[in-house]
Amino acid sequence: MAPSEPLVRFRGVQKSYDGQTLVVRNLDLDIQHGEFLSLLGPSGSGKTTCLMMLAGFEFPTAGDIVLDGQRLNDVPPHKRNIGMVFQNYALFPHMTVERNLHYPLKVRNVPADERARRVAEALAMVQMSGFAKRYPGQLSGGQQQRIALARALVFGPKLVLMDEPLGALDKQLREHMQLELKALHRSLGITFVYVTHDQSEALTMSDRVAVFDQGVIQQISPVRTLYEEPRNRFVASFVGDCNQIAGTVETLNGENCVVRLSDGTAVHALNIGRLQPGSACILAIRPERMRIAEGPQDGNALPAQAQDQVYFGDHVRLRCRVLDSTTVFVKLPLDQRASLSRASAGSPLFLSVPTEHVRAFEP
Repeated sequence: MAPSEPLVRFRGVQKSYDGQTLVVRNLDLDIQHGEFLSLLGPSGSGKTTCLMMLAGFEFPTAGDIVLDGQRLNDVPPHKRNIGMVFQNYALFPHMTVERNLHYPLKVRNVPADERARRVAEALAMVQMSGFAKRYPGQLSGGQQQRIALARALVFGPKLVLMDEPLGALDKQLREHMQLELKALHRSLGITFVYVTHDQSEALTMSDRVAVFDQGVIQQISPVRTLYEEPRNRFVASFVGDCNQIAGTVETLNGENCVVRLSDGTAVHALNIGRLQPGSACILAIRPERMRIAEGPQDGNALPAQAQDQVYFGDHVRLRCRVLDSTTVFVKLPLDQRASLSRASAGSPLFLSVPTEHVRAFEP
């Protein structure tokens, strides 16, 4: 196979459990050699089903899944050369760490001396060399997660699949393991496919993220593009914080439009939804792109009323009300004390945001 060909291809893949409702709808997806791809979405969006079909624990109702040129639809899991890490680790409790790692090599008929070498290498990869004789019950959650990852890597798979493997860890350890997983991915160069519902986790680790909703990929992009240039309202609201303000498109200007709010305020925005004059729309604005304006003459200035301030350590989150009933948030750095001093509870103010950071979507 030519190096430029994707490692994995989904073509027209569908999945239904009852013969009526499609959990995955006509999925076309290419996964490249060596990339870290996250499948992100809410519960029931189809992301885990896609992972299970790739692993071989579920089979597509229609379409084809191809790994390195081989059609996988009828290939059993143990013959796919794919490593798998589960949220509950799925370690054998009656086996030592060492024996847990020997197991996938033994079922693949790897010679004993080769098994010992590979186990030692895999434990070194995850910095667990001194734990070979312990049992899973004698390890912390983070240590068990490392062993589960070592077991997925020990037989040299083409692809490693992870189903929310950090979900059982506490916040601090989870964030630490995110950085370790990313560093391990860079050092090994193996393709990782990672399922999560945590958008910050996906943004931290991934090269690309595929956002799922109702069995369809809404957008697949590098992380910066996904965050800064969401293609629809769902992606804008699901990935990161996003203020949403209702309005009506008034006029068009190339790729931009002027949106009139219910209080008469005109806002210039990117016309992402290709809306026509008279169309209802939703303006999506990231909280960190807004600032407290000097007055109505400051571009794209929205009249608002300050509600309260919440201190987050590295920034202050200002809660405001616009259009009498819509709540918006503004993230302000701590060094903007002068602006914050004008935003006491109940104070009228104006919020400004550049046109390139206002996106108009269909409601």
